[in-house]
Amino acid sequence: MRTIKILLPFVVIAVAALAIFMIFFSSPEARKRGQRPPPSLVVEVLDIKPQDYQVTLSSFGKITPTTQSQLSSQVSGQIVAVSDSFKAGQFFNKGDTLVTLDDRDYKIRVQSASAERAQAQVALDEEIALSAQAIKDRKNLGTLGQASDYALRKPQMAAARAKLQAADANLKQALLDVERTVITAPYDGRILTKKVSVGQVVGSTTALADIYAVDNAEVELPIKNSQLALLNLPNNHLGESNPQASLITLLNNEGGATQFWQAQITRTSGAINENTQQLSVIAEISQPFAQADKRSLNIGQFVTAQITGKTLNDAIVIPNASIYQGSYVYLYENGVLQRKNVVIAYQNNKEAIITSGVYANEKLVTTPLGQVNSGTAVSIAGQKATKGNKKRGGKDGKRRGKDRQQKANNGSAS
Repeated sequence: MRTIKILLPFVVIAVAALAIFMIFFSSPEARKRGQRPPPSLVVEVLDIKPQDYQVTLSSFGKITPTTQSQLSSQVSGQIVAVSDSFKAGQFFNKGDTLVTLDDRDYKIRVQSASAERAQAQVALDEEIALSAQAIKDRKNLGTLGQASDYALRKPQMAAARAKLQAADANLKQALLDVERTVITAPYDGRILTKKVSVGQVVGSTTALADIYAVDNAEVELPIKNSQLALLNLPNNHLGESNPQASLITLLNNEGGATQFWQAQITRTSGAINENTQQLSVIAEISQPFAQADKRSLNIGQFVTAQITGKTLNDAIVIPNASIYQGSYVYLYENGVLQRKNVVIAYQNNKEAIITSGVYANEKLVTTPLGQVNSGTAVSIAGQKATKGNKKRGGKDGKRRGKDRQQKANNGSAS
């Protein structure tokens, strides 16, 4: 035991001396690092180039008549006949007889008014003769200048003339009432709803049917407030118009394959919609029932509209698939990703116009990505190594070759 205590200090000193020797004479060889391995994330990019872009907006609305009214009776009477066109859905031409009332009472009034007019005419003729005789008598007596108008029967003659005019008016009214027993179409149109039938007694102003004109129809199309500046709208100022208003294509999908109708914006709605707080444009369709090669547009039918807007110059257009959560995109900059927030001015089903966040000559990443941080190293798909990397790789290879040759020579010498 005593011998171990004596030898222990010498053992410790020997171990320490051996460690020092190994540290000084066994220095680690520096390994030269080769070319940095390429990033594992490979992306495809799109070079952003400004372009002229034709804006096309989408909306929808309901077909309504441009002219719609109630067919009413202006006189009372019993309906004695109706036209074959007087049925819901039937077409009619301007001036066609639709409803006929019993006119016998009104013809009797015509006869009575004619008799009254004849009596009034006789009374006037009599007063004219009496006035002429009075003037003649006063001249013979030499007192014409002293005679009053009443003595010359001028007031009596004026009263008789007024009665004749009243009789004329009564006769005209009676004839007009007879004419109004035949109710005719005010325009080329169609019956929307029929409200009366033969044998029914109607009064003046009674609604007989709801009708509408077929020369034009219209559709009200709501437009987002952010998109109003993208359209050529008719001017809302009184007396002014915009002949270059945007054109509209309506899609009719009912009853078969999709058919396209051309329409023209004629005006905007008179006020902002209280529910949607949006302005609408009114487009008119010419002859919606008279084109033989197309199915008719039905009143009350909902249609989709494609509205041709303005052409934007030097617009930044990117695919929708590259926009995340509708607010940001990824750009490729110097081998890393950069996340950029964007402002979208217009967007359809395929692409969007950007007004802020993406600019010309930048590289937009089009490869679908998840939540990736800015600064993540990436490489572009199909991109070759640069010349600088090749040169560095060549020099490193030569150095490694020299090191191997020197080690071999040292081994041979030993």
